[in-house]
Amino acid sequence: MSSVNFFEPQIKIVRGIDIFKSEFQNLEILPQITRKDFEGDFTIVLYPFLKFSKSNIDSIGELVGQQLVKESSEVQSYNVVKGFLNLAFSNKFFFRVLNQIVFKNDYGHIKSDSSSETILVEYSSPNTNKPLHLGHIRNNLLGSSVANILEANGKNVFRVQIINDRGIHICKSMLSWKKFAKGETPESANVKGDHLVGKYYIEFENNYQQQVKDLVSQGFSRSESLEKAPILEEAKAMLRDWEKGDSEVLDLWKKLNNWVYQGFDQTYKCLGIRFDKNYYESQTYLLGKQLVKEGLEKGLFSKRDDGSVWIDLADDGLDQKLLLRSDGTAVYMTQDLGTAVERSKDLKVDGMVYTVGNEQNYHFQVLFLILKKLGYSWADKLYHLSYGMVDLPTGKMKSREGTVVDADDLIQKMFVTAEQKTEETGKLESIPVKDRDKLFMTMGLGALKYFLLKIDPKKRILFNPENSVDFQGNTGTFVQYTYARINTLLSKSDLEFNCTIEGWDFDIESSEKEIIKKLMLYPQTLDTAAKKYDPSIVCNYVYDLVKAFNHFYQNVPVLSVSDKAKKQFRVVLCKEVGKTLKKSCDLLGIELPTRM
Repeated sequence: MSSVNFFEPQIKIVRGIDIFKSEFQNLEILPQITRKDFEGDFTIVLYPFLKFSKSNIDSIGELVGQQLVKESSEVQSYNVVKGFLNLAFSNKFFFRVLNQIVFKNDYGHIKSDSSSETILVEYSSPNTNKPLHLGHIRNNLLGSSVANILEANGKNVFRVQIINDRGIHICKSMLSWKKFAKGETPESANVKGDHLVGKYYIEFENNYQQQVKDLVSQGFSRSESLEKAPILEEAKAMLRDWEKGDSEVLDLWKKLNNWVYQGFDQTYKCLGIRFDKNYYESQTYLLGKQLVKEGLEKGLFSKRDDGSVWIDLADDGLDQKLLLRSDGTAVYMTQDLGTAVERSKDLKVDGMVYTVGNEQNYHFQVLFLILKKLGYSWADKLYHLSYGMVDLPTGKMKSREGTVVDADDLIQKMFVTAEQKTEETGKLESIPVKDRDKLFMTMGLGALKYFLLKIDPKKRILFNPENSVDFQGNTGTFVQYTYARINTLLSKSDLEFNCTIEGWDFDIESSEKEIIKKLMLYPQTLDTAAKKYDPSIVCNYVYDLVKAFNHFYQNVPVLSVSDKAKKQFRVVLCKEVGKTLKKSCDLLGIELPTRM
């Protein structure tokens, strides 16, 4: 958390009360914002104090409250309610707090150094046989935002992806292009490379299903037909040739994959996604075999009569897990074991975060447990950032049937929706024509990102593009509009923004106090979001801050107030809200326009 402790003078007074034992000095005292149904600004929970005093809880509350009112010029009054000490603070306190926030460099963020913990965050993990889709967007936004939040909390972060660039599904696209494309390229078709390759993956599936249907009509069972379809046999043969290093197959593989990578890069750039390093399954799928050998030597794994290698996790409440097939080939678990160890050596990380859908919960439970049993100290610092699927009002997505929601198409849909909503609200005329396209893309992406990040990652999402772009309510558009409103206000002010409490001696409005309280919560919010790997905590904070600001803005004059000190205070307050919104939204990957 931030090194700013706004309550240090008050905590020092509490620690000096002589009814407490010496161990009381080690108790963390962190006042909380008082609930709206109680009187006061901040509340101290008294129950932990009972360990250090023979007095009853109400007596402790009364004594602490009296001492604070007596010795602190910033505490005006108190009340004790069922184990809680509620304190009302003076204007002087809020002036000081705002002053500290303004002059604290990069308030709420912690700068990393060589001694900071290093965390690897993996996200995206696409296949090179199709474009990125809506599920990938949620994955990328979650992983990227968590990486940003960890960085803001002083961690050194490596952003990586593992690209699934090999296997039967890749060969399906390759074979289909070879058979049906007639030399078509992204340039000749005027489409992104990932879209072109995805087109032939669907083409393979259509031909495959027709062949299955034909075989069934010839009297074969459906299960037999699914295995015997000629086009599938050809794809399997191509995979075997790839594994043997056939030059013609490898050249085709490289060509199609490069098309896909170029397409991915365009989508990543549009979404603001970046990586420090890429890993490729074609380079990692054999990793882990040495680990299996070591596990066998230690007696951790066992070999069956058919030559396959397993681990029995029954004592840990799990089942038996295959690590090597009878023919000696690796499975995904083997690969992931080897990749984790390779990364720890390669990047010297202290922990890893895997951003993967919740259908893989069990896989990661087993992976982390095996690594721990193999004796890797960092295995205790592995985390599966599990997330729910994303549905649209039209239903689930199926990539083999071509009904998947393409990421690029959705981005374009968000652009169009932002344009339509802006026109409907009558705000279009105030925007210069030359600025409109950039603004609509900024709004559309902001709405998409905010909607997907504001919900607890573990929950499934029903995403409706039209509902996500709204100038009111808990939306990215509302946040962006508030930021633009603040910038417009500040541009009209002729005051210096440097904050000073000298000469400030006036009553602060309740809505102004609420904003300062929200600003005080920023470091704690980032700390909690990092510990829980949950960007929705930042989104909820942003929405609360935006609501507090708009309540203030609608009820308190800023530039029209005649008192110069009040005017300066309110301008500084607006500027600090804008700065905090900008920092928060940067962590979420959301751009904030200066005018809307």
